[in-house]
Amino acid sequence: MLVVQELSKTFGGLTALSGIDFQVEQGSITGIIGPNGAGKTTMFNLISGTFLPTSGSIRFKGRDITRIKSDKVCRIGMSRTYQNARPFEALSVLQNVLIGISYGRKDRPNIKRAESEAMDILRFLDLERHAPVLADQLSPLNKKRLELARALGTQPELLLLDEIAAGLIPSETLEMMEVIKQIRSRGTTILMIEHIMKAVMDLSDRVIVLNYGVKIAEGKPQEVSSNPKVIEAYLGEEVEEKGEETP
Repeated sequence: MLVVQELSKTFGGLTALSGIDFQVEQGSITGIIGPNGAGKTTMFNLISGTFLPTSGSIRFKGRDITRIKSDKVCRIGMSRTYQNARPFEALSVLQNVLIGISYGRKDRPNIKRAESEAMDILRFLDLERHAPVLADQLSPLNKKRLELARALGTQPELLLLDEIAAGLIPSETLEMMEVIKQIRSRGTTILMIEHIMKAVMDLSDRVIVLNYGVKIAEGKPQEVSSNPKVIEAYLGEEVEEKGEETP
């Protein structure tokens, strides 16, 4: 579904990504991990059309989208969320989802159908009772759910999730993991950035590891978690942090 080849991005004299190659198979969940500053969100910005790459190519469903802007990328079947939820805070929950439905697709449905679809999405994400509530009144978990609902409103074939579980307590993270599984079961392919290792390892079919803008490993979760380069660059830090928290 997605093919990234030799993808690089520089900002002035800073190289954020260098020669990244990977593929995402249709129907899969692919996880992306790495320490802060590894280039993960920059890569999402390139894939989704927010940034233009310095070099390399991106193909989605066989089509070259390397220099296609984000609104057009969305309308051909790719949507994303952001680590920090970005709802239209002065609009209701329902109106936020309607924006995704009305402006994020190639074909815009009529308002009656759009409202019906929006309510179906809100019901799926347990937000139905919040439909008339202003977005800025939601809890952090429900803002995350709304971010996801708006993205689902565009009917994505490929969904990019940028730390969708960030800031959630463990029980909320487990709930979000179940939601992601259900989204995949409905036929949506998922590419996800995540720092919570349980979520990455339990959900992903394959994991890609970035460090200082370079891909240092790729494979099945169990392969990646035992890779010495990954342990040194990233997982070792996770273990140390957990150890420091232990009395």
